[in-house]
Formats: sequence, C-alpha cells, structure tokens
Amino acid sequence: MQAVMYGGGNIGRGFIGGLFSKAGYEVTFIDVAEPVVNALRERRQYPIRYVSSAGHVDEIVAPVTAVNGNDTEAAAEAIASCDIMATAVGARILKFIVGNIVAGLRKRWARTDAPLNIIICENLMDANLILEKMLKELLTEDECKKFDETVGLVEASIGRMVPVQTEEMKDGDPLRVCVERYGFLPTDGAAFKGEIPNIPGMVPFAPFDFYIKRKLYLHNMGHATCAYLGDLMGLSLICDAIDQPEIRILTEGAMDESLMALSKRYSVPMEQLMLHKMDLLHRFTNRALGDTCARVGGDPGRKLSPADRLVGAAKLAVEMGVVPAYMAVGAAAGVWRYVKEAGWEQSAESCRRVLTEVSQLPENHTFAQLVEQFYGMILAGQDVAALRRAADEARGSALKDIV
Repeated sequence: MQAVMYGGGNIGRGFIGGLFSKAGYEVTFIDVAEPVVNALRERRQYPIRYVSSAGHVDEIVAPVTAVNGNDTEAAAEAIASCDIMATAVGARILKFIVGNIVAGLRKRWARTDAPLNIIICENLMDANLILEKMLKELLTEDECKKFDETVGLVEASIGRMVPVQTEEMKDGDPLRVCVERYGFLPTDGAAFKGEIPNIPGMVPFAPFDFYIKRKLYLHNMGHATCAYLGDLMGLSLICDAIDQPEIRILTEGAMDESLMALSKRYSVPMEQLMLHKMDLLHRFTNRALGDTCARVGGDPGRKLSPADRLVGAAKLAVEMGVVPAYMAVGAAAGVWRYVKEAGWEQSAESCRRVLTEVSQLPENHTFAQLVEQFYGMILAGQDVAALRRAADEARGSALKDIV
C-alpha cells in the first residue's frame, strides 16, 4: 500500500507520516527542501522522538521515500499511484501545490476510477472548500465531474503540538522530529469516498464542524492567548508563560468562555470540554517541547482575522450570550504584537485600525470594546495582574447581570 504525504515538515514527518506508516503504508513525501528529500530517499527511514518532562522515547518510521515537489512528473506519478494522500504544507503554500495535484489526478484518471482521499492537515477554516476551489480552477468541466465522483477532500483537526525543531532536538540527526505523545486525529467521516481506511489514531466523525471549532476556538485560542501574554511579560517559552499564575488564570478563563460557547452551540456536555481543556493546559506545560511564544503567536494578522482563533471564538461567545472578557485580554496582547511587528506606533488609533481592518469588527461590537479597553491598559503600562483583575471584574459584572 502506498501513501503520499505532501509536506515533509514537522506535521508531515512528526505526525501524519508516522500514522500512515503504522497503518502499513509505504510513505512517499513530496517536498521542495532538497536536504530533507535527499535524506529520506537515501535512508528510507527517519526517527520520531516523543518527548515529555519525564524523558523521551524514539521510534523509527519506515519504509519511506521522497520526491522533490519541483519535479512535477515525479510528484504527479506518486499521486497517481497512491492509495491515500495527505497535505501538511501550510495554509499559504496550498496554492503552490495544486498544479502537481491536478497533474497527478489526470494521470490517475487515465488508469483507474478508484477513489483517492486527500486528508487536509492545514490549520485553515474550510480547508476542503478552499482546496477544492483551487483545484477546480485548473480542471475542465468533465474533469470537475470526475473529481466530484472520485476525490474525497477530508478535513482533519491537528491537535499534536510540534514546535520548531532546534539543533538540540535533532540530536545529531537532521531528520529527527521531536513531538508530544498526543496522537488523536479527528477527520470528517462524511467526506471520504469509498471505504474509510483503518489508520491508527485517526477517528472519523460526522458532522465534523464541532471538531474543527473545538481545535481552533479552544486549543488554538488558548495557546495564542498564552503566547501573547507571555510576550507581554518578556517570556520566551510557552511552558514558562503558562507557569505564571496570572497568565494561567487568564488563559484558563479564556478557554472557559470558549468552551461554554461551544457547549451551547453544539449541545456538547460541558464536562467533556472541561476535561479536554484541562488536558490542553497540562500539555502546554511540557518543557521538553521547548515551544516558544514567538512560534505559537506567529502571524498575528491571521490569528486576529474574523473567523480565526481569537476573534472567531469571541464572536461565537457573544452569539451564545457569553461575555468574552478573558479572550479580550489575549486579543489585546495579540493586537499589541501585531502593531509592533507592523512597525506602527502603539496607540488607540492603531488598535482600532487592527480591529477594523484585520478583525473586521464594528466599533460597537462587545468584543471590540473589551479589546480596546484592555489594550488601553497595556498602553498605559499596566501589568498582566492588572489586566487579570479587570477581566475578573468584567466577567463578574456579566454574571451579576445574568443572575
């Protein structure tokens, strides 16, 4: 059995490639990083290291090989010949791989009508619809019909945390990937064409929207909140940030606001979401991962966009009658980082500009008003403890109004 993993980076090698291998597939990676491609092709294996505060365990993934994504013929042949495929290239890179996928599908359709399921492992809302649109723009009308009949675009929710790999983590092997042990992969069970493959750790669900929102609005939102507050305190590592009592309270409070909203929106028991939250908070403390606030909070423009982790979660909270006070503190810190990276002056006007242009929030939106309030406190030099007290007060007032 053959699997194609488009993207030989941290998620491709550190998660999905390993799952495919455990399921009995020979895995072909497609990537443009020549050192990685050449090493995978020559060695036919690579190590995954599972790390925790208690130590580490190494595991070899084999057999594997690789082709260079710049070699369209080789990439297309791999796609045409495989039994299953996945992508993990990053949301901004998807548009650069669609040509090779289309070339592979055309080769495939000339040989067989067998379905091909493509598991989309990108941190992107509606990734299946976005990829489908990109692909169909390159297909003829008849090919689009063939596509609808034979290709399953399967969204996945990637919960495993894989930090930027340092030389220390590689431990003398450039192919080594250090990851946490968590290996649960929810996928959209309704999107598969034909028989759903049996892959260890992969669990198909339908309807799938809840799992996408849970990952983005609970995991990613809490992670980003922790990272941006860590930035404010001058902390480099996520584990150090979450160990700060004030950041822990604010992060957990933001996650509580989100899980209340998710529970109401999807009629999911609070207990289930609370257990997931506590597991996430514990995983944030994993010092062996060495995950940084810089990485987790990277690309603040995307993370402050209308449907993404901070603003999207907050809008759902408001819709469900939950005041997103703690979320607003994390978003205010995210705005501070965005303004800093943009090279603008830190000012109330800059904050409003971000909320209007990036987050597309009207001035009278509850969340926009809260973010501006907390950003103003940061601008005035108030510390994270003061932000936490103000958030406590905002939540307390909201609860009093409910009672």
